[in-house]
Amino acid sequence: MASDGPRFAFKVKATDGRARTGEIAMKRGTIRTPAFMPVGTAATVKAMKPENVRATGADIILGNTYHLMLRPGAERVAKLGGLHKFMNWKRPILTDSGGYQVMSLSELRKLTEEGVEFKSHLDGSRHMLSPERSMEIQRLLGSDIVMAFDECPRADRPRDEIAASMELSMRWAKRSREGFDSGEDHAQRSALFGIQQGCLDEDLRLQSAQALKEIGFDGYAIGGLAVGEGQEAMFATLDFAPGMLPEDAPRYLMGVGKPDDLVGAVERGVDMFDCVLPTRSGRNGQAFTWNGPLNLRNARHAEDTGPLDERCHCPTCTSYSRAYLHHLQKSGEILGAMLVTEHNLSFYQQLMQAMRDAIAEGRFASFTADFHRHYRA
Repeated sequence: MASDGPRFAFKVKATDGRARTGEIAMKRGTIRTPAFMPVGTAATVKAMKPENVRATGADIILGNTYHLMLRPGAERVAKLGGLHKFMNWKRPILTDSGGYQVMSLSELRKLTEEGVEFKSHLDGSRHMLSPERSMEIQRLLGSDIVMAFDECPRADRPRDEIAASMELSMRWAKRSREGFDSGEDHAQRSALFGIQQGCLDEDLRLQSAQALKEIGFDGYAIGGLAVGEGQEAMFATLDFAPGMLPEDAPRYLMGVGKPDDLVGAVERGVDMFDCVLPTRSGRNGQAFTWNGPLNLRNARHAEDTGPLDERCHCPTCTSYSRAYLHHLQKSGEILGAMLVTEHNLSFYQQLMQAMRDAIAEGRFASFTADFHRHYRA
């Protein structure tokens, strides 16, 4: 592991309205913000080699605590030298806490103040995930950015349930902080992010932000969005939620999203993102372009000799036609998933770089206007 960089240092280099661009310096490398993190759920970004993920421009990827604790097991990953060595990714890794996945196991879980007892979706074995155990798992994996353990309720639940869930998450955030700090070796080389909850409710979001700031974290995530509430409601929440969080720390919007989601969220002051959409879509024949998404299974591409996107300089766009990619998708060939995934991840990184440049040059408003003029969701 590289050791010449700081443990964690965030610097805003330029702002344009609420949008901002900066850098997070860590021991394993610098993360340019706004940043998009490809999702490597099971120690792999699906259909991609790690060196090709890096070649798209990604500075950091995400690993999944829930999936990795079940298979191959955090203790085993630690025994094999940690997640970076295990998957051959030499740059920073952020690991989520497992809370979101546990939420989705509503039929297989039991929630208490201590944590969440749940059955594995793989073999039915029972496990307990608590703030302390989540911190331990992320330490064993060797995560660079560790997420506090939280519960993520659905936005359509009654307000009293959402409030109780947020308050529980804040108690868990404090225990996560204590558990993280007790692993002294890990705390000296990694960072810990807290997660703001409260769904769409401004008062609950404010209470959550105040509790997190009192505890103190290296960065702050906005959780509980992109879970079915729709873009309009998400943006309405982002009109107030990021501003509740410290200006001198990165703000991470979890699980987002579509390209137009990213542009709108950066416009509202968000610095970091992750989402499975570019990789999942790549495996299903959907490509993202500057003119919007397109379905490569559509017959209109069968004889199209042009590239996926004339503005894109990725290996897929410079070497393969839409006709060939259509053929691969219709034939169910693995190469089709690989090439479209590579393009999608490249497009997302090109989008992030374009936003970083526009903010630095003070022309973010004209960039967003031009983006929306051409992009058709």
